[in-house]
Amino acid sequence: MSSVVSLARERAMCLRLYVAGETAGTIRARNQCRILERRAAEGLRIEEIDVLRSPALAESAGILATPTLSDDDHIPPRRIVGDLGDVERVLDFFCIDSRKDVHGSQ
Repeated sequence: MSSVVSLARERAMCLRLYVAGETAGTIRARNQCRILERRAAEGLRIEEIDVLRSPALAESAGILATPTLSDDDHIPPRRIVGDLGDVERVLDFFCIDSRKDVHGSQ
C-alpha cells in the first residue's frame, strides 16, 4: 500500500481555471491561482482554459460562468465560480493542505 501512497504524492493535483478572454476578472483569477499554487503543501497544477478559444471544452464541462476553478477529476466535479481571493477557503474546499510558512500568509 505504501507504493500507492507514494504514487499519489508524485502526481500533482490538477485543477482547471476556466476564463473568458483577457479581462480584469481573468487577470485577477490568474493571480489568485498563482497564490494558490504557492500555498498548496503538496504539488498543485492549475491549467487555464479560455472558453472563447475552446468553447467545446467549456461546453463539455458544463461551464456556464467565468472565472470557474474546477476539479474535473472529482465525481461530480467540484467548482468555485467567481472570487478566489480567500486562499484558505479555496484550498479547504478542494481538500488541499496549505503551507503556513509562505510569505504573505494570514
